[in-house]
Amino acid sequence: MENKIIHSVSAIFNTPDEIINAAKEIVKAGYKKFDIHTPYPVHGMDDAMKLRRSLLGYFAFVFGILGATAGLLLMWGTMVVSYPNNIGGKPIFPLPAFIPVTFEMTVLLASVATVTSMIIIFFKFPNNSHPLHDTEYMKSVSSDKYGAVIESVDPNFDFDKVKLFFESIGATKIEAIYFDDDELSVKHTLLDKKFIAGLVVIALIVSGATYFLLNKFTFMQPYNWMSYQQKLSAQSPTKFYKDGFSMREPVAGTVAKGKMPYLYADSVTLAETNLINPIEINETNLNIGKAKYNTFCSPCHDYYGKGEARLNGQFPNPPSLHSDKVRNWKDGHIFHVITVGQNTMPSYAAQLNETERWQVITYLRALQRAMNAKEEDMK
Repeated sequence: MENKIIHSVSAIFNTPDEIINAAKEIVKAGYKKFDIHTPYPVHGMDDAMKLRRSLLGYFAFVFGILGATAGLLLMWGTMVVSYPNNIGGKPIFPLPAFIPVTFEMTVLLASVATVTSMIIIFFKFPNNSHPLHDTEYMKSVSSDKYGAVIESVDPNFDFDKVKLFFESIGATKIEAIYFDDDELSVKHTLLDKKFIAGLVVIALIVSGATYFLLNKFTFMQPYNWMSYQQKLSAQSPTKFYKDGFSMREPVAGTVAKGKMPYLYADSVTLAETNLINPIEINETNLNIGKAKYNTFCSPCHDYYGKGEARLNGQFPNPPSLHSDKVRNWKDGHIFHVITVGQNTMPSYAAQLNETERWQVITYLRALQRAMNAKEEDMK
């Protein structure tokens, strides 16, 4: 052992109380370069060792903020700047809808980058060789014993004094830990050729295996049953039906359970004559009508019904709802247009049930009166 370079002196203790007391005595004696090893976390050890707060939390915070910022910027750049979409009259930048993705980006970057920082910066990866590895000391403290080591780089280190010190605080087994020759001769660095070569080989193996599994293996019998199912995807062509369409219209004349068909689909005149708005004019119906109008009608008709569409020219602007022609329409006429559609306006029967359509009409009448107020309305 004369030619060996000492790394530290280790000591074994038998109980949690003994190792807590040992940590306190080591700190009291003025040693700085030491460590404690236990087979499980021992409550109170951080305070006994006088450990400072880890810097790893700051890494997690910074990377979390970067992840949240990156997620928001990505969605803003794609859905607001490059590909703006007006969806049901909602804002172009709907922050609540973007929160889930922002949260996931925060967690993803914080967790991955924090673990990477811990391994590379704090643990000095790829340095996976340590004098304590494979020693009897490490085997004991990994099982049922508790241990402490004082390193030779400590300013107060003296082998004989450290040994006597451990004996004085009740250590049962004390031994010197030495560096192996390869640990002294090899300089560990991220740019180590063997380490880089190992990463490249692993990347190639993983990439090749992933490509084979996703592009070849899953298309082989009998593993391709998920790819070739006995089904028709939406809007896909088919040879089963003569017209080639896989999506089928309901059988003519069928009526959904609990529903009545619209009787005046072919005649706006009959609708105007026979349909009367059954909705009572009150605050509840007006509020619901306003909400439904703002959601489904305002993208084209705008919030005031002037026909100033917010769709960036994607569709022709509709006429104003405040013209004499529309204001003189009966409620049944407007109900018919909402139900069946007119010109480029599609039917909204699937989006609004019958009651909601009448509520929208009630709100529209209030909007027309507000935008075309007469002198008596001001009294």
